[in-house]
Amino acid sequence: MKVKCPTCGKDTEYAPANSFRPFCSERCQTLDLGAWADEKYRVPLNDQEHAGVNGKSPRESDFDDAPPPKDHLN
Repeated sequence: MKVKCPTCGKDTEYAPANSFRPFCSERCQTLDLGAWADEKYRVPLNDQEHAGVNGKSPRESDFDDAPPPKDHLN
């Protein structure tokens, strides 16, 4: 099956014989990895989606209703 290389757009074979798939070459694969390392690709965050109860993060909110830890030394 032919696909376009995500880096350069060249048609390349998407098959086990192409060890760099979906990229056309090691160069294109390395350029893509470098872009990730340089944080050029980012997933946008929506503050509303990540705010928990009372504006706390979901991790902080999880502990609001948790019972206090039991003392295991008694």
